[in-house]
Amino acid sequence: MDKNEKKLILFMPSMEGGGVEKNFIIIANYLAKNIKNISLITFDKKFNKRFDKKIDIINSNYSNKKKYSKYFKYFISLYLLIKEIRGYRETLIFSFQANIYVIILSIFFNFKVITRSNSSPSGWGGNIIKKNLFKFFFKYAHKIIVNSSHFKKEFQNVFNINTVLIYNPLDKSQILKKSKKFLNFKFFDDSKSLKIINIARFTNQKDHITLLKGFELIVKKKKCKLLIMGYGKNKEIIKNFIRQKKLNNYINVIDFQDNPYNYLNKADIFVLTSKFEGLPNVLLEAQVLKKFIISSDCPTGPKEILKSGKYGDLFDVGDYKDLAKKILRFNKKSKIYRSKIKLAYNSLYRFDYSNNCKKYLNIIRESL
Repeated sequence: MDKNEKKLILFMPSMEGGGVEKNFIIIANYLAKNIKNISLITFDKKFNKRFDKKIDIINSNYSNKKKYSKYFKYFISLYLLIKEIRGYRETLIFSFQANIYVIILSIFFNFKVITRSNSSPSGWGGNIIKKNLFKFFFKYAHKIIVNSSHFKKEFQNVFNINTVLIYNPLDKSQILKKSKKFLNFKFFDDSKSLKIINIARFTNQKDHITLLKGFELIVKKKKCKLLIMGYGKNKEIIKNFIRQKKLNNYINVIDFQDNPYNYLNKADIFVLTSKFEGLPNVLLEAQVLKKFIISSDCPTGPKEILKSGKYGDLFDVGDYKDLAKKILRFNKKSKIYRSKIKLAYNSLYRFDYSNNCKKYLNIIRESL
């Protein structure tokens, strides 16, 4: 490839299959249809097939069968980034992860960086020293993209930095198509049980203990089943809680699925218990499939998606008793709940695939 060409490099060191990765793949593939010289740097190889063939994918040589720490993946991917940018006359990095590290490199190697921040600063801003470091380096980014208006306000208040708001582009047609695929899953076959689902990484951020404490209260009063789908370091903590409380007959914990939508389609309620988010994509996916949502009112995203409770129910972070009350109150035949589900579905125009992908493309083109 001609080293005098302008080059776009997409940067996402660690890909594990969550909502951020889904958004990254959607945006990357859209950009590939409109930009010629485009590369992707990622440590992980397992999602390579999901990317457009026009994207030149640069992976590490390390085996993906072994588990490596997030910071090891960052270090190797940053090394690959330095190797790739050398020799190009003009390079633009679009970073979805390890943003501060990429910004620091841009200062030394003189390239432009657009970052996309994925979760509220309340979750990673840390102490005053950390905040000041972030504030200092963020100003060197060419642009910073966030995905909710509350998130944008937080960046302004915490770091005094103006960001660009672009909502998550939602591919409704793919979600609906995958949700209709046959699924033999007997756990949700009981028509008399209320079926609850949670899809999230098994980390402290997602606060599964609040979900489990709430479910423990309702299972004594209502016939119900809970499916927890995900991956992560807290899996054994979740399973131990279930065993100790003797909830094995009512809760099923499974690994994250390539197609979670046919599981989600069988549920009545989707529950999110996160301590912080950015704009949780899984809530939008639940709305596409017309599921009632009960979510923690965490920073940021759920309140914005659910229109302060008009499109679903909100509870305070960690308040498992209120969560239990809201689940017990749910009645899928009630006009109120059916109305909220309908309003939620009709609100999805905000996350239109084409409109929001075009916003990303316009920013990239203006910056190259």
